[in-house]
Amino acid sequence: QVQLVESGGGLVQAGGSLRLSCAASGYTFSMYAIGWFRQAPGAAREIVAAINWSGYSTYYGDSVKERFTISRDNAKTTAYLQMNSLKPEDTAVYYCAARATTRSATITSLGEYNYWGQGTQVTVSS
Repeated sequence: QVQLVESGGGLVQAGGSLRLSCAASGYTFSMYAIGWFRQAPGAAREIVAAINWSGYSTYYGDSVKERFTISRDNAKTTAYLQMNSLKPEDTAVYYCAARATTRSATITSLGEYNYWGQGTQVTVSS
């Protein structure tokens, strides 16, 4: 069974940094595209960043470009989201998601992912 477990969330002051991890098990990690999403209270879940199976193709939402970096280590079956210059509006529950694919492009649509982690809370104070 596919399992995704996020970690690394917490409380940080504006301008600070956090690194989220998404540990995967139960499948061949290198065959899956990974996405990071977030959901703030009362808001829809939105794409933050995505990475293809090889790690050579990435995507970033407009609000996080130049601040966040997505990466993956297929040997460690873990994906990461490095978040720098955090802002209060980055406060949300962050989720990682996975989908098996042979496509080289990233997957940015929420509905295309079929495996999700439980989420990790990120709170940025002003």
